[in-house]
Amino acid sequence: MQETGQAHLQSYVRSLRRSAESLHRPDRPDVFTLDGREWDLLDGVFAPPFSAATGVAMELLDAELAGPPHGRPHGRPHGRPRSLLEIGCGTGVIAVTAALTGHGRVVASDISPQAARNTALNAARHGVADRVRTLCGDLFAPLRELGEDGKDGEGERFDTVYWHSNFVKAPEHYVYGSMHERAYVDAGYAAHRRYLAGAHDHLAPGGRVLLHFSDRGDILGLRRTARECGRGLRVLRSRRVREGQETVEHMLLEVTAARAALRPAA
Repeated sequence: MQETGQAHLQSYVRSLRRSAESLHRPDRPDVFTLDGREWDLLDGVFAPPFSAATGVAMELLDAELAGPPHGRPHGRPHGRPRSLLEIGCGTGVIAVTAALTGHGRVVASDISPQAARNTALNAARHGVADRVRTLCGDLFAPLRELGEDGKDGEGERFDTVYWHSNFVKAPEHYVYGSMHERAYVDAGYAAHRRYLAGAHDHLAPGGRVLLHFSDRGDILGLRRTARECGRGLRVLRSRRVREGQETVEHMLLEVTAARAALRPAA
């Protein structure tokens, strides 16, 4: 039985507890292994070793990272490398993997300065610092830094815009106790609303907007917010995984420009 929106709202307490425990665990590593590669982990950054979420995200994104762009090569000029804008890059696993598997231009942004540094560190570790640019700021605001010769970089367009969101909903007026908590919860789904409303402004022709979500979040609330923003949602892929005492369903959603029901892809 699905939890109500109120129950999801209450679950933010458990997420904040997980956040605090992750920061202070004695076994928190400086380097971890994921997808056959080693990754640096800085203090204060979301730790993939303590959650299945990043590994599941890699599985759900496999076709996006390794295959032709959405099976629609006509969506970009012939010969132009694929491009990715990742919001909330964390340690940089997804951004760096994208660069290693064929994306010629990756912009990775995070509201946490430490996470942005972590992504840059891992881009250098894996030899793709020339293809991965890291920015720091809230959602799409840092794109202004992409401009050259004083021009506004908000005009940049990408084949894929992606966010592995902080899908647990906190109360609307919750005051974050640390930057790390922002990786776990979104107060009132304010960030989700801005992502749904604004992501298509940064999309290249033929590209698409993706959102990693989970049933730890408020699916019904997300659907309502999408409709209010004039967007639709559809499930591209999903995985159910065991996390502690819970079985959690992770979903890769496509955010469509027109309103649509939350439904499986054909």
